Amino acid sequence: MNKSSLRRKILNLRKSNSNNKIKLNPKKLLSLIKKTKFGSKYIGCYYPSNYEIDDLEIINFFRKKNLHICLPIIKKNQQMDFFEWSENDPLEINKYGIVEPVSKKKMFPDIILLPLVAFDKNLNRLGYGGGFYDRYIYKISKIKKVMKIGLSYSYQEVKNLPINIHDQKLDFVFTEKGIIQ
Repeated sequence: MNKSSLRRKILNLRKSNSNNKIKLNPKKLLSLIKKTKFGSKYIGCYYPSNYEIDDLEIINFFRKKNLHICLPIIKKNQQMDFFEWSENDPLEINKYGIVEPVSKKKMFPDIILLPLVAFDKNLNRLGYGGGFYDRYIYKISKIKKVMKIGLSYSYQEVKNLPINIHDQKLDFVFTEKGIIQ
């Protein structure tokens, strides 16, 4: 199955399961981060939409642990950067219908929590097709090492994803059933 067909199939599946309020355990995610002994002062998150895993509980939990949260802003030329955000800061909706912070304080996250459409056991990620996260991960990897954790429902796992040279692998996938590494 090609990426477009697979994307359509999984997005329909996710929409049909939207009433199942599956949650991820933020304590397990923090435990994973601590076990890796990876620097975790700045966490890149996303504001959930389109029936994605809701990471707002994780964001609030991390904030209480004094971690700095940043959210992506899509820039010109299909580039993306992360900017500081806290719960009282204003948000706006971009031209893609994605909620973004209004903040202008650019940050370089140590860890990025990524939304995804599908993933496979080899930690390949299928996004929405814009390549924003792939380009960002490629760009930031030239500056620093960053941990990439996909947040997903377990039913979004597929046997094998079609991949291309620009696709960036994840380090972990975190689902309601556990951690895939």
